[in-house]
Amino acid sequence: MLRIAVHGASGFTGRLTVAEVRRRGFTPVLVGREESRLRKAAVEAGAEGAEVRVAGLDSVEALAEAFRDCAVVVNCAGPFTVLGEPVIRASIAAGVHYVDTTGEQLYLKRVLDGFHEDAVRAGVSVVPAMADDGGPGDLIAALVAERAGSSAASGAFGASAASGASVASGVSGASAVSVAEVLVADLRGPGAASRGTARSMAAVFGQEALAYTDGVWHPADESAGPASIAVPGESGEAQVSGMALPGVVTIPRHVRARRVRSVIRSEIAAMFAALTPEVVDSVPETPDEAARMASRWLMLAEATGLDGSRARGWVTGSDGYGMTAVIAVEGARRLVAGGAPAGTLTPAQAFDPAGFLDHLTTHGVTWQVASA
Repeated sequence: MLRIAVHGASGFTGRLTVAEVRRRGFTPVLVGREESRLRKAAVEAGAEGAEVRVAGLDSVEALAEAFRDCAVVVNCAGPFTVLGEPVIRASIAAGVHYVDTTGEQLYLKRVLDGFHEDAVRAGVSVVPAMADDGGPGDLIAALVAERAGSSAASGAFGASAASGASVASGVSGASAVSVAEVLVADLRGPGAASRGTARSMAAVFGQEALAYTDGVWHPADESAGPASIAVPGESGEAQVSGMALPGVVTIPRHVRARRVRSVIRSEIAAMFAALTPEVVDSVPETPDEAARMASRWLMLAEATGLDGSRARGWVTGSDGYGMTAVIAVEGARRLVAGGAPAGTLTPAQAFDPAGFLDHLTTHGVTWQVASA
């Protein structure tokens, strides 16, 4: 039976991930720093009796030993900027595939740039950003870029007609698709958030957001993006602001784009900007379940081809925390099943974008790509 190590299993996202591992019929191994918290988390996740292994971040060797007989590690412990890299080193040392749920842009860039050769030598795949923002955002951007970059494509395709989609994935370099620009947008509205998310977002918002132009990542020009954007399913347009989203780092690795930018709703950006350490500490560790289940997330991508053709796509669903667990565990399963090369990979490099998004439709997700 597939053994999946869940690092940070005592946290909120970690517990949801353990529950999803059990729901899929796999064997969770809970890894973290405190045995009592891990055992409590196992009970809360419906995995009472699951194996618990204690290992801290101060010993890569101990972490590697905790992972060694597992097939894949799912890392849920953030802020990843502070806590993530030792877990990757331990996974590589153990010869175990790795996914995580980060949305932290600069950390993501460090991982993709800095761990590739080590992962190749170990024969493992390292796929960060498998959450409800970075995962769907990268996958839908790959499909949108192919639509805008293909003069032969027309019409629309989505979950009902995705079998005709063809996107180069599972490769380390860019695909054959070339476009002038990709814009990726996180258009979720206000909703329930955990303390861990608040802590990670405070760290992200305090960093300089990146944009990508002509082969170079550089500080984003906040005045260069659109002031508003049409949101699928809503009337009018939403005000948006620049934000350090994962897609700016991931998309150029599989799409030859002259420019990649990212935005988020301005009201959400204002909320993140207000996350002082005191405010973060006041956020509940576990968000209200009814509010969480009712919340909706939406990742949108727009691409402009070299000939001026345009395409637009989006992917949306409810309960971003629960969906993050689904995305991370399905990514882990697919890595073990094979097909992805060794090295550091974005979600769209590791997995077939349309196929992965189609899997998410069984969890109430909808997606669409169309020429604009």
